[in-house]
Amino acid sequence: MSTSSIAFNRRDFIRTSSLVGGGLLIGFNLFTACKPKVKPPIDISKLNFNDFNAFIKIADNGVVTIFAPNPEIGQGVKTAMPMLIAEELDVAWKNVHVQQGILDTENYTRQLAGGSQSIRLGWEPLRQTGATARQMLLNAAAARWGVDPSTCTTSEGIITNSKGETLGYGDVVKDAALLDVPEKVTLKSHKDFKIIGTDAPNVDLDEIVTGKPLFGLDYKVDGMVYAAVLRPPAFGQKLESFDDTAARAMPGVIDVITIGEKARALTSGESNNWTVALANSDKVVVIAKTTWEAMKAKNAIKANWVEETPLESTEFQDKQLLGLLDGNKFETLRKDGDINNAFAQADQILERTYESPFLPHNCMEPMNYFANVTSEKIHLVGPVQTPEFAATAVAGMLGRDPKEVHLEMTRMGGGFGRRLYGDFVYEAAEISNAIKKPVKLIYSREDDMTAGTYRPAIKYRIKAAVKDGEVTAYHLKEAAINGNMYGLIPNFFPAGAIANYQVDVANYKSNITTGAWRAPYTNFLAFAEQSFFDELAETMEVDPIQLRIDLLQKVKGTTDERIEYSPERLENVIKVAVEKSGWGKKGAGIYQGFAAYYCHNSHVAEVADVEIENGIPVVKKVTCVVDCGIVVNPLGAINQIEGGVIDGVGHAMYGDLEFKDGKPNSQNYDSYRLIRMREVPVVETHMVESDVAPTGLGEPTLPPAGAAVANALKAATGNRFTAQPFLKFTELMKVPAKSIIG
Repeated sequence: MSTSSIAFNRRDFIRTSSLVGGGLLIGFNLFTACKPKVKPPIDISKLNFNDFNAFIKIADNGVVTIFAPNPEIGQGVKTAMPMLIAEELDVAWKNVHVQQGILDTENYTRQLAGGSQSIRLGWEPLRQTGATARQMLLNAAAARWGVDPSTCTTSEGIITNSKGETLGYGDVVKDAALLDVPEKVTLKSHKDFKIIGTDAPNVDLDEIVTGKPLFGLDYKVDGMVYAAVLRPPAFGQKLESFDDTAARAMPGVIDVITIGEKARALTSGESNNWTVALANSDKVVVIAKTTWEAMKAKNAIKANWVEETPLESTEFQDKQLLGLLDGNKFETLRKDGDINNAFAQADQILERTYESPFLPHNCMEPMNYFANVTSEKIHLVGPVQTPEFAATAVAGMLGRDPKEVHLEMTRMGGGFGRRLYGDFVYEAAEISNAIKKPVKLIYSREDDMTAGTYRPAIKYRIKAAVKDGEVTAYHLKEAAINGNMYGLIPNFFPAGAIANYQVDVANYKSNITTGAWRAPYTNFLAFAEQSFFDELAETMEVDPIQLRIDLLQKVKGTTDERIEYSPERLENVIKVAVEKSGWGKKGAGIYQGFAAYYCHNSHVAEVADVEIENGIPVVKKVTCVVDCGIVVNPLGAINQIEGGVIDGVGHAMYGDLEFKDGKPNSQNYDSYRLIRMREVPVVETHMVESDVAPTGLGEPTLPPAGAAVANALKAATGNRFTAQPFLKFTELMKVPAKSIIG
């Protein structure tokens, strides 16, 4: 057991006893942002759960309800984060109910989903919350018995004294509500966990499999109408005129309007690329009684679009990026030593350029949102990863006080970064404001893919110098469309392992909207760097895994505080992956590829097994080893790990979106290739046992997957892939193949 000073100011830890039938209401924050001087609700009987989402309720029957204020996009935080509270509260998980809360900017900050940081940032505050509530209940029981609290214990919601007498949490919850909040609490040690580290099914599982309303598409209210939006068909175009005669005559159509003026006011002066689509053009909106009627009528509108900015094509963009790589207009993010001197003295120099395309997000649930703008309030409901930002922006767009916005979050059918951007929220709000009705805006799949916020096309150039059998210099350049979200991460491996090390970035500004895509800034970089290390090892005539381990030795004991990864933990996952995958021991017919990567605070190593079927290499298995610290919910963790690997393999093999005159070449799945069920490899997962705090898990297993597959394809075909998707380069996929550097 360990004593932990509570992280909250005592004034910030809210409780009240005025519950229906008694009970204890305790304020808590699912991250670290509990705000001071928050007033709790006085009488819960007058409120629904959405009005006090920032609290945990312990009823007098012992049942615990946790109101989760953060968006759930499938990453499992709605299950895993309450597990942390329940663990320290020492209540049986079966007695815990979790309900989604609303946006509450008065009490909390950082109500968002992104960056794989939820568990990492909530680890201490949530456990302290549970431990504090437990101590208050224990103190109340001890006072009733007239004994010292230290002589009492708790287990699954039952308090026991030294005589063996027991009281349930519900028996003392009213008394506990009157006690002072303890200044210090005792947190459990790792070995005493009962809930953390055990499998817990998704708390929404029953609702999901039985089709109960959870998602944005499920939401509806009486009097609601549906909207479909006709947007510019190409990036760079704007609306000149339109004929809606045929659309207005179609069944179910209520009205046809245009929007865009208020969105342009919202984005005036904005430099963020993803606002371009909002600001550049008016849009035609069909209002109808049903979704299908709205979408059919939208297709009947005859619109004239004119070019406002150049209509770019992939070939043009490729030339711009290559020009940047060949030029000298870079921002240097890190510079160690003197790379130019090291290259001048090198025995060997290896240089390669790696290329990746745009990628759409393709969430299973297309973009959608509900809005009802009235003179009293703005009611917003739907799936968005950044609810506070969206609510604030809508208020600004409509010239309203942000306090008038009431935003409810729904479960999301995928996010992957697309729902960080609230363009669909603003459209819904502007439509409702115009028609004075509650409205549900729904994107078709074609809308989703052609009006998306894409992963930017990127090119990397990596150059390394070898002198006397040692890597003496490493120069990494990035050229990206609109920049790669946060730019490169200059302090990830091999930073610190090579004396002369430099990272440079440049970007080409395009009118095609780009933004975060699952594992932003590393989703393609891992492929480039880990492929390069394998080829560098081949050039040096050394073992590729040993090369990585040797470089990691140079980082151990470093005093460079910029280094973000742990060389010890990265080396460990490498060695475990070698062991668990049977590296080099599979025999004829199985070709293996290796990759190891650190991102989102976690260390991952993967080995891909490729076999030849009908003359074509096929990915059959991926062995994945993850060190993400303590695993809160292994069942949920495995889902995240396997999903990330499959996503990484699928997009590396097949994902490709090109543009011709500002238009994407794919608008639906008939022309956009995703991995299919029969192509999904077996994913064998191994999680490193740990007693350190948890780190990210929703994204870290995706980046190394493409690299492991590329290195396995090299072993199978003799060809090295330097561009994605691999299936696009059919000549390189042929077996047997010529020794070609792609």
